Amino acid sequence: MSGLLVVTAVPAEADAIRAGLTDAAVTDAAVTVVPAGVGPAVAGAATARLLALAEAAGRPYRAVVSAGVAGGFAGRAAVGDMVLGTASIAADLGAESPDGFIPVDELGMPPALLGGGSVLPADPRLLAALRAALPSATVGPVLTVSTVTGTAAGTEELRRRHPEAVAEAMEGYGVAVAAAQAGVPFAELRTISNPIGPRDRDAWRLREALAALTTAAPALR
Repeated sequence: MSGLLVVTAVPAEADAIRAGLTDAAVTDAAVTVVPAGVGPAVAGAATARLLALAEAAGRPYRAVVSAGVAGGFAGRAAVGDMVLGTASIAADLGAESPDGFIPVDELGMPPALLGGGSVLPADPRLLAALRAALPSATVGPVLTVSTVTGTAAGTEELRRRHPEAVAEAMEGYGVAVAAAQAGVPFAELRTISNPIGPRDRDAWRLREALAALTTAAPALR
């Protein structure tokens, strides 16, 4: 069996995680870190391919972690915080209606077509291990969106529909679906680079969020 597969969106996130791992951990394949691309579709497709190739080679991964930076809901996760997802939620997968957003789970489709639904919980044992290694991390659901929230109205709508959510990113649900289809444990680790709300690049703190990823990386060994 191979080690842990860590999937990030971009190379900067992957480099930050590798910087926090010992040379031995990388050399002996205890942790494989792959920048798969931005968004749930490419992240899910790339993860599925990596899992299938490893299984075909007789060295399946023991678990998958979606990792990287994220936006945090004010009052729940501050810039620089580490976040562990109790679940990855496809927050914009569904349909609009005059009465508001309808999650895909409520559209009357056969369960077999929903791939587990729009809410995919983290593996309890993997999440517990990460929580033990990162006791200061904020813990709660992490939303996956294809369009980053950039208005006050959009932020409040997400807060209303997901009152326990702590952060928003773009890949977790896609990686979670791939892991679920392969029967591999999954978790999501994020560090907060910006508050969710009206788009303001000057408020982003990518350097601090990437440094937090490096600090969190030893928990992935």
